[in-house]
Amino acid sequence: MQAQLGSETDGARDFDFLTGRWRIHNRRLMERLKGCTEWEEFEAVSQARPLLSGMGNEDDFRTDWRPGFVGMTVRLYDPATRLWSIYWASNQRGVFEPPVIGAFSRDVGTFEGGDVLDGNPIRVRFTWTRQGPTRARWEQAFSDDGGQTWESNWVMQHERIP
Repeated sequence: MQAQLGSETDGARDFDFLTGRWRIHNRRLMERLKGCTEWEEFEAVSQARPLLSGMGNEDDFRTDWRPGFVGMTVRLYDPATRLWSIYWASNQRGVFEPPVIGAFSRDVGTFEGGDVLDGNPIRVRFTWTRQGPTRARWEQAFSDDGGQTWESNWVMQHERIP
């Protein structure tokens, strides 16, 4: 039996937890898919808002990590497939990156897609972990072997701002 649009089990509300303001501690690998073990750490803030009567959301990402850096994410839910598409853009490039697509299983969401790094095709994976009402974790990983092995390269620990 197909779940009704917007019901608790169809996945359309999986990102509702993200609505609001967040303080984010970032840990980012300095170089990706080059055997690098050096990480940089920095702080950011974000605010997420619902879109399309709850069928999506968007957030902004602001940090002094790079002067004037601003990023944004748009997440859209497809009720026909029950999958989310996540698009990222920043003022560094001014375009949406290719989406990662996936869904949540309980409190962990896994989203994957293809991209290009330094002229080479890669797989990208975002993992969202809901950690209760005031915490969430996001992790990005890249694979240059079709998803057989993954290198985590960016972790964000979110703390809700009351």
